[in-house]
Amino acid sequence: MDRISALNAFVAVADEGGFKKAADKLDLSNQLVSKYVSQLEEHLKVRLFNRTTRRVRLTEEGEQCYQFAQQILESLTDMESQLGEMQSEAQGQLRISAPVTFATRHLAPLIGDFKKTHPAVGIELQLNDRKVDVVEEGFDVALRIGKLKSSSLIARRLAPVRLVVCASPEYLAREGVPETPEDLRPEHYLRYSYLESGPAESPLMVALKRNNTTGTASLASNNGEILMQAAIAGEGYVLQPTFIVGEAIKTGKLKVILQEFEPEAMALYAVYPHRKLLATKLRVFIDYISSYFGDPPYWDAFE
Repeated sequence: MDRISALNAFVAVADEGGFKKAADKLDLSNQLVSKYVSQLEEHLKVRLFNRTTRRVRLTEEGEQCYQFAQQILESLTDMESQLGEMQSEAQGQLRISAPVTFATRHLAPLIGDFKKTHPAVGIELQLNDRKVDVVEEGFDVALRIGKLKSSSLIARRLAPVRLVVCASPEYLAREGVPETPEDLRPEHYLRYSYLESGPAESPLMVALKRNNTTGTASLASNNGEILMQAAIAGEGYVLQPTFIVGEAIKTGKLKVILQEFEPEAMALYAVYPHRKLLATKLRVFIDYISSYFGDPPYWDAFE
């Protein structure tokens, strides 16, 4: 039984005082309206109307049912209206997970600009370098960097992410400029703890992986910004994404080395659970962030 249709038919008959007038109001056949009311009576196991040849009247049970039915249908109308407004205008709370350093360096201006365009959307931003479970932890969207593995989640590519090896001019003047990955000294490696091997095991990534196991790194950290500052201070060389080191390269604090061995670029992705019936607040955010960083992204404007 279609309960909503049955309730609509029942209320219309009560309001109009007859099945034919209710059928005309609902643009249904008299027989279908009568069928809906009969199904509702059978479901509730009560008689809702006393029928005469000229008019129908609510029974005592029908009076009670009428009050409930009106509330249900009014609540349904309110729900449809409010959800319709949310789909036509972006509003509500948007929960975002993002990597720590990327967020602290690049998300604050984006969120500020987005809020100016969509002031009815609230932002809850949680920073974490671990891979969060978007569904289980209740996020609308997670920003992820790397090569994504197969997943039931939907991923939207936002921008390329280059990895470069760089060191300070002082370090290179003191230790010399390496010409091949094999010239890198393991004891001077400023190692990012979470970095996985690069695609197709490029010569550079093979050399860095070997440095992980055959030498003691000068410094290892799970925070790329700390490693960048150590490199600027001349403590060694670092492999980092350009969204972290791009500004330091542009200002001459760091120099790119072994550029011809640069590994294949990774990417920044927006990852979210569903493609269909996407909430307006999420759809407009993903559309906004997709074009925000540029192509190539602004953090690569050092060459």
